[in-house]
Amino acid sequence: MGAPVTRVAGLSSAEVAERVARGETNAFESPTSRSWWSIVRENVFTLFNAIVLGCFLVLLVIGRWQDALFGFAAIANMIIGSVQEFTAKRSLDRLALLHAPHARMRRDGADAEVAIGDVVRDDLLVLRAGDQVTADGVVAASERLQVDESMLTGESDPVDKEPDDEVLSGSIVLGGSGTAVVTRVGADSFANRLSSEAKQFSLVSSELRRSINRVLGWVAWIIGPVSLLVLNAQMQNAGGWIAAIESGAWQDAAVRAIASVVAMIPLGLVLMTSIAFAVGAQRLSRRQVLVQELAAVEVLARVDLICLDKTGTLTRGDIVFDAFHGVGFAPHGLDDVLAWYGSEPEANATARCLAAAYPVEHPLEPSTRIPFSSARKWSAASFEGIGTWVLGGPELVLAASDGLASSAAGDRAEVLDRAAELAATGRRTLLLAHAPGAVSEADAAAERLPVGLAPVALLTFREQVRADARETLAYFAEQDVAVRIISGDNPGTVAAIAREVGLDAASGFDARELPDDPAELGRVLEEHLVFGRVTPDQKRRMVIALQQLGHTVAMTGDGVNDALAIKQADIGIAMDSGAAATKAVARLVLLDGRFSRLPGVVAEGRRVIANIERVSMLFLTKTTYATLLAVLFGLLLLEFPFLPRQLSAIDGLAIGIPAFFLALMPNAQRYLPGFLRRSLSFAVPAGIVIGLALTAYSLAADALGIPQDELRTGSTLILGAVGIWVLVVLSRPIDGWKILIVGSMMVGLVLIYAVPVVNDFLEFVELTLPSMLLVMGTVGVSIAGVEIVRFVHRRIVARDRAARESGRGAPVTTAGTTGATG
Repeated sequence: MGAPVTRVAGLSSAEVAERVARGETNAFESPTSRSWWSIVRENVFTLFNAIVLGCFLVLLVIGRWQDALFGFAAIANMIIGSVQEFTAKRSLDRLALLHAPHARMRRDGADAEVAIGDVVRDDLLVLRAGDQVTADGVVAASERLQVDESMLTGESDPVDKEPDDEVLSGSIVLGGSGTAVVTRVGADSFANRLSSEAKQFSLVSSELRRSINRVLGWVAWIIGPVSLLVLNAQMQNAGGWIAAIESGAWQDAAVRAIASVVAMIPLGLVLMTSIAFAVGAQRLSRRQVLVQELAAVEVLARVDLICLDKTGTLTRGDIVFDAFHGVGFAPHGLDDVLAWYGSEPEANATARCLAAAYPVEHPLEPSTRIPFSSARKWSAASFEGIGTWVLGGPELVLAASDGLASSAAGDRAEVLDRAAELAATGRRTLLLAHAPGAVSEADAAAERLPVGLAPVALLTFREQVRADARETLAYFAEQDVAVRIISGDNPGTVAAIAREVGLDAASGFDARELPDDPAELGRVLEEHLVFGRVTPDQKRRMVIALQQLGHTVAMTGDGVNDALAIKQADIGIAMDSGAAATKAVARLVLLDGRFSRLPGVVAEGRRVIANIERVSMLFLTKTTYATLLAVLFGLLLLEFPFLPRQLSAIDGLAIGIPAFFLALMPNAQRYLPGFLRRSLSFAVPAGIVIGLALTAYSLAADALGIPQDELRTGSTLILGAVGIWVLVVLSRPIDGWKILIVGSMMVGLVLIYAVPVVNDFLEFVELTLPSMLLVMGTVGVSIAGVEIVRFVHRRIVARDRAARESGRGAPVTTAGTTGATG
């Protein structure tokens, strides 16, 4: 890349033109996270949607719109999925770390403002207070230049920049002035690299969504051959393919075949899951929690390890004056000097904290002064009549003075020991010292302190710990959620903050010593709780290592340095006060910045996943018996015993309407891994019981000579009664609102048979006595079979739970240990 140009005049116009021709400019076309077409394609043009919409269109074409109501649920699913991903895309596309419209450059010896895209490599940036650094560079000149890099590196302290120090794009100049030679531009700059990586699209890892998609995949593979099998059976029952086509009976055969196909698809489960997520997000919004991806509500129920950034998460991110610790004689004018340090225009951020505790009463004007320097870490000022005062790092102030007062010389070790004790508590410690003489102009130019310097006091400063941090961490401890503190700050300081909020952290691990090997990194992460000096890339690698150990990881933070880790984590949580880039990639944003919101978010996630598990058993039971009926009736060449509208009515009463309310009810049960296995262990055997019972009923009715319209009516009533009993079984204990829900569905089943208008729409007929007895017998046998299945299922779940809690089962990878078994 060549040595940086360090000339004071900056580049010439010709040199700028050369670099523009070589493409060495800061122009950066930010890539979009994902195309609009790809979102539409993945949510609309799927095999699953093709099957459902194909059936929907066939019914509309042959004029059977009454049987095509299921199509609207499929359309709703497409819209919800697309809107959700469009929202995530917009958030990522808005992500940008550079907000300054212009950069101040020195070219041909003159300062001028240019568009940030016109900055070229080797340009000379002119930096003043309030500027944003628009490209990476190396400081060429510094006049007490102070930069805020907290949003990039996690360091909460303003950083003093001296010549040859690096400045990163995206950081803010807090004070002083200087120039910097641009070294990296465009896509190579720190800010643009970070935003490009953060824009890579990914959906949150939702076990519910993954499990439901797996079921849909299974159904999509078998639905083709099964539908052909059923269609053939219906055509044979209509007199054969040729006769059915010639007579027009193929339309009724197609309707019955479509009924069998649609019944196999757990269409409502997809819609109900989306609705439950949306309602959960709405509930969280009332708690000042913004959910940027609906499935994030569920993921927090599975989290077993949470990584916390210190600044902005455990602490408020600002420094406050803590205490005055006298270590020697207090000379006259002490309070006035402290007030001057707090109000002095060029004071650094730490010194300014003194202003609140020491308001100016008697303004002072220094006769001579030595400004603060990050190289020597101290400043000094002489005042008429009250001598010279020095403020800075204890060991550096004492080391800089060749002539300690005789009374103070023997106390030097004691002062340093006391300073070390205070620093070990996580507090920033400065020494205030005094000398009776003044600093001459020559001494000030040579940065030389007067003789006779004596320590006066140790001043401590601390970060404000959030009042709710200790309580929230105690909650996570109770829920078996492990915690790791990952910060860019000093490891000792981070460890002290961790102890203050209740964590058992004797010391912090310096991330500069972290191993590169993922396995070794994982071992270190298991052994230590607190990590300091962590870079943005290290934060992401640490999250990956924890995930590879089997953890479901949440990551909180507010700085740009947290963005990559927040995006990598299973669930990313940002503070609203944080960087725009961090909020763009986070799944959850705490709008009021209250860390104590997290327990409520976890509880909401548990409610959603526990209720959806209960609801999924209803839908998957239907998928099982519908698939079994389709196969058996196809093989036996029997006429399918339902019309699509009849199935839609029963789905609404026994599954859809009650599922909606069950999905929104309170549920504090703790999560147990294995959602799909647990759901299928009930749904498959229960569905087999119902499918065999309905097949036996059809065979018996056919043997007794019961007409087909009466058989369809009886089959619908059997399915409705048994379906509502499955609802009763999965809703236990039946109390509160559940009594009203289940009772209303039972009344609804009676009404659809008793109300003439509904009866005619569903093509029901009055049952004869033999048919009624056969219906009642089939219902009784089915209910007994479902009760046996539920009894066995509860024993299996209880054994699985006990094995996990005793450590005999698979490792628990979430915060909870109890399945949502109802």
